[in-house]
Amino acid sequence: MYKENFSLKKYNTFGIDAAAQYFSIFETVERLEECIELKNRETKYEKLKTFILGGGSNILLTGNFEGLVLKNEVKGIEIVNEDDDFVYIKTGAGENWHQLVLYCIKNNLAGMENLSLIPGNVGASPMQNIGAYGVELKDMFYELEAFHLSEKKLVKFGLEDCQFGYRESVFKKKLKDQFVIINVTYRLNKIPYFNTSYGAIEQELEAMGIKAFSIQAISQAVINIRSSKLPDPTVIGNAGSFFKNPEISSQQFKTLKIAFPNIVGYALDYGNVKLAAGWLIEQCGWKGYRKGDAGCHTKQALVLVNYGHAKGHEILILSEEIIASVKDKFGVVLEREVNII
Repeated sequence: MYKENFSLKKYNTFGIDAAAQYFSIFETVERLEECIELKNRETKYEKLKTFILGGGSNILLTGNFEGLVLKNEVKGIEIVNEDDDFVYIKTGAGENWHQLVLYCIKNNLAGMENLSLIPGNVGASPMQNIGAYGVELKDMFYELEAFHLSEKKLVKFGLEDCQFGYRESVFKKKLKDQFVIINVTYRLNKIPYFNTSYGAIEQELEAMGIKAFSIQAISQAVINIRSSKLPDPTVIGNAGSFFKNPEISSQQFKTLKIAFPNIVGYALDYGNVKLAAGWLIEQCGWKGYRKGDAGCHTKQALVLVNYGHAKGHEILILSEEIIASVKDKFGVVLEREVNII
């Protein structure tokens, strides 16, 4: 049932050449139960750590994984409910996120268009509360089903249960490593609400010659912007934004603004200010930096990259150096968005 010393190179978007001591794939809850049961029953496996792997787009493997890696490939997209305003779509956690976005756009279902071209699979979307261009997963989330690894049962989670925060959820905190997300149900709008004020979406739509907004046009604008700024992981290994945009108090922002008049910040509803981590990193001189095959992307300082044969620990060390330099220059502590394995 388990493959031994299995290479994970093609299963992580950083392209890190690391191996799993044991590896298996599950496409159903029943198959997942079989894997867990074998692990618990056989002395050879029972004390091993278990890691659930999705699309591999938000992890950094710092070495071989001494334990069991289970790859989530639960598939399926189906409409499960509909009312006057919304359509509810239930999607397997192993489905590709961008393909789901394209499915919704093709069927004129609105809400996901600003999240086009985000790498990874559906299962990571609520875990990370993924977001981009003024929209977050929680804005369209309805519910999910997750398998409790110790109690061996499916549990439903609603919006409040997930405790969504900025790139956070209950699955990254209190319930970390306790559940495997099996499917997610999204609530999509029949009548779109266009969110174009964030970033360069309006400028891109104008450059595209778009006169009337549509979810198709906004999706393409987002794809164009992301493609121009972010490296394709099939060409250069990366996991997208490596760091979160930090939040600071408005008073701290005022102080920084005096010392750094061009600092980029966005006022939040509750009084704090969100800083642009990429700007902070760039001001510390890291943009375009490269040591061996580990580097900071030439177009977007927020993205760390593997130019070919970098080791995971080399990219981790680079991230630590960046965190230290930003803290030293601005007094702001960056937090990694990517999960270190």
